Amino acid sequence: MKLGILKTGAPPPSLKEFGDYPAMFSRLLGEDAYDHRVFDVEAGHLPGNTTDCPAYILTGSASGAYETLPWIADLIAFLQQAKGRVALVGICFGHQIMAQAFGGKVEESPKGWGLGAHTYQVTQAEPWQDGAERITLPASHQDQVVGLPPRSKVIPASDFTPYGMLAYEDQPAISLQLHPEFERNYAAALIELRRGRGVSDEETDRAIASLSEPLDAELAARWIRRFLATNIPG
Repeated sequence: MKLGILKTGAPPPSLKEFGDYPAMFSRLLGEDAYDHRVFDVEAGHLPGNTTDCPAYILTGSASGAYETLPWIADLIAFLQQAKGRVALVGICFGHQIMAQAFGGKVEESPKGWGLGAHTYQVTQAEPWQDGAERITLPASHQDQVVGLPPRSKVIPASDFTPYGMLAYEDQPAISLQLHPEFERNYAAALIELRRGRGVSDEETDRAIASLSEPLDAELAARWIRRFLATNIPG
């Protein structure tokens, strides 16, 4: 199956050894599991037609979903045109831009940075969730979804991120604020770059230490694979 990866950002240059975001998703989901097609949306490249791929993953980005950048406006228009025609999976910025495109609201949270391992409790179980009660993955975000799009529902969430994962009832689409594609070492290195840049030494050390707990990347990969297998239109 063709799986489009809508690349909306890139790791910091100093962390290029870990690969780019499409490579991280390819490793997460299985390099041979899908025919990955990468579209550099940040550079202005979107699929010619929304149905060029039956499903798309939207990556993380340093940009905000509410910013008035031309490529963000183009991506929102693409998502609105694609609604109900393809399956969508959004991660971090992808989670936020989907909410923004479909009638929700995103803003910089007064709670500050969400960093380190965060655990979301499953609030409403979907069939593809395997009966799991919680999921723990790296977080790296300052923005949050603060207003739900119509016809969406919260599935896993936490007190820090009340709208942590959404499922849409009017289209085959899910989104997650956490980062299943971030391997432990990359997540720790990314946190270290925040030290002294709005994040204190104590917060940085605590966030890095939290990554020593078990992470549920394989659970998240299984959720995504099962969602895609059961929700490809047509």
